[in-house]
Amino acid sequence: MNLEGRKIIVNKSASELAGMLKNPEDYKDLMPEGLQSFEAREDGFKFGLKGMPEIALKIDNVSDQEVVLKSASSSLDFALTGAMNPLNENQTEVQLLFEGKFNPFIKMMVEKPLQNFINSLTDKIEQL
Repeated sequence: MNLEGRKIIVNKSASELAGMLKNPEDYKDLMPEGLQSFEAREDGFKFGLKGMPEIALKIDNVSDQEVVLKSASSSLDFALTGAMNPLNENQTEVQLLFEGKFNPFIKMMVEKPLQNFINSLTDKIEQL
């Protein structure tokens, strides 16, 4: 299952964004409304949104071109990538890409909430 967020322009350099996204604590500010819990860890974070189970993410790779968050749970196989394209010294184009391997039943249940989550994250990142 692949989902895409819309492309946005962030008024920060790619290296500034990458520096921020290396820090698990900084993801709390990007979480959508309805955040019930947030716990920063050494290599990632765990969060819970209203009406959804808690999700643990591991910060897998951060560069000026992309940020890759992977599921910290062995039972769920997915990655959320923030593709970053520097436009100039102060602006970066960002797009969120979700790739997950789910059975058809799980896919049917999570597709719409995940797309809403990606849209909400995109809106928050755009405000940076």
